[in-house]
Amino acid sequence: MAFGFIKTVFLAFPKGFYTTIKHLFKKPVTMQYPKVREQMAPRYRGKHYLEVYDDGTERCVCCGLCAAACPADAIYMEPAENEKGERYAGIYEINLIRCIFCGFCEEACPEEAIFLGHDYEFSADKRDSFIYTKDQMLANRPKEKPFKRIIRKVRRIF
Repeated sequence: MAFGFIKTVFLAFPKGFYTTIKHLFKKPVTMQYPKVREQMAPRYRGKHYLEVYDDGTERCVCCGLCAAACPADAIYMEPAENEKGERYAGIYEINLIRCIFCGFCEEACPEEAIFLGHDYEFSADKRDSFIYTKDQMLANRPKEKPFKRIIRKVRRIF
């Protein structure tokens, strides 16, 4: 009994203080989320976005290649035509519960209309909130990367 008390006081307390002092001046490994957000890796694939041309019209012509390339069958689209006879996606929805964020839709799109951004906050309280509509994908798009426009022009040439 007395040996256990002595062992606690003279061995365990100094060991605990040493551990505390050792970590006191180190850089913390945790972040103050949501005030501080972690920067994602450049190849990270998060929330889906739709691109528009400079005049504001949608790039998506509703060809269906993204829906065909999706292994999880998470994309639903219905085509429509405007007054000029140009096709666009009348309805474009992505089910984020089914989506596996593989990026095949982005690779399959010949118009480069869809891309996956770096946003990673998908929480919602209802299942219907995970059906991501065209209006949600067109709103609050991240800014276009500066070299993306140059790469598109080079692709058109070759």
